[in-house]
Amino acid sequence: MDIEITDRKDNPLLNRIEVYFRIEHQGEAVPKRANVKEKVASLMKAEKDRVVIDYIKSSFGAGESVGYAKIYSTRADAQAIENEHILKRNNLFESKKKEEA
Repeated sequence: MDIEITDRKDNPLLNRIEVYFRIEHQGEAVPKRANVKEKVASLMKAEKDRVVIDYIKSSFGAGESVGYAKIYSTRADAQAIENEHILKRNNLFESKKKEEA
């Protein structure tokens, strides 16, 4: 599995870097989200818990996939901005316990 960063954009309003990438996985299945997250984190020199993989799309029979990831300044920024289902996919979701009044 080889990952190449195809585009990188800074988004200072949301305290994140947005990254588009291409994965070559000829003869293999589409890589797991956790493995892609580790590779993107190492390429971007970021901590793994600040990286959120938004999507990975593959083409049938091509051996290539494209994806989109966001690298936040802090884990708290990611949890405040991202939707719950995206956080769950990336193992960053922390349930909020309801306080009784």
